[in-house]
Amino acid sequence: MSVAPKASKPTWPTPPEGGWTADDLDRLPNLPPHTELIDGSLVFVSPQTSFHERAVDFFKWHLQSLAPEVYEVFREFTIDIDRQNRPEPDVVVVRGDVVDEVPAQTRFPAEAVILAVEVVSEDSVSRVRETKPLKYARAKIPYYWRVENENGRAAVHAFELEPTTGAYTGVGIFRERMKVDTPFSVDLDLDLTRIRTRHGGGR
Repeated sequence: MSVAPKASKPTWPTPPEGGWTADDLDRLPNLPPHTELIDGSLVFVSPQTSFHERAVDFFKWHLQSLAPEVYEVFREFTIDIDRQNRPEPDVVVVRGDVVDEVPAQTRFPAEAVILAVEVVSEDSVSRVRETKPLKYARAKIPYYWRVENENGRAAVHAFELEPTTGAYTGVGIFRERMKVDTPFSVDLDLDLTRIRTRHGGGR
C-alpha cells in the first residue's frame, strides 16, 4: 500500500495585501539574519564570500577609528527610509545621538545616516548599483560608497548627494588608495592584503 507524502507547508511568511512594512521586520518570527525590506518585499541574504566579509570588516574598523566622536559606525544595521523600505547597508555611519543605550535597538532613522557603504555580492549587483542608491538619495543620505570586487581587489565608487537635483554624483573611483575629505578625512590603503588582515591592520 503506497502512502502519498504529505505536502509540506511553506516555511516562508506570506506577505499581506500591500506588502510588508518596516515594523514587520521586528515582529515576524524566524526571519533569516540580515533580512531587508525593499519596496514592501522581504530580501534574504545569500551566503557571503570571504572578500565580502573581509571588506565589510575592513571598512567598519577603519571608519570607526577615523570618524569624529559625534559619529558611530555599525555593520549590517537596518535604517528606516519609509513604511515599505528598511534596507541594511553593510556599514553605516550615523550621528551618535540616535544610538540608544537600550540594547534592543534594531534600526536607525535615515535622516541620522551620514554614510552608507555597500559591498557588492553576486546576488546584490542590481540592488547595490541601482535600487539602493536611489532610495538612499531619496532619503537624503549625504554620502554613499559602493565597494566592488575587481579580481580580488577592492574598488570603491564614492558618491555625494547633489542637493539641487536630489541625486548622487560620483566623486571618484579609488582602487589602490582612497583619500577623501568628506564626510570626514579618510586615507586608506585598499590593498587586498590589508583587507585580508584581521581588523585591517598589517604586521
